[in-house]
Amino acid sequence: MAKGPKGEKRPADVNQRAVMIAKIATGEVEDDTTEDGKNAAAVALGRMGGKARAAGMSAKRRKEIAKKAAKGRWGER
Repeated sequence: MAKGPKGEKRPADVNQRAVMIAKIATGEVEDDTTEDGKNAAAVALGRMGGKARAAGMSAKRRKEIAKKAAKGRWGER
């Protein structure tokens, strides 16, 4: 399936794509993008990402992860 400019799935065939766009315009099919063109499900998952992960960790574990990241980035310089 072809992808739109923001990665949304659209039919590759021109006629099928036109039918899908018409269905979205008439409300027959729900378009799952937000006002800025992003996928609504991906936006919801992105909100949970790092903050939710950090909230579930101890300070010691966060410190270990930060040290490992710093070593990976600056270790060989």
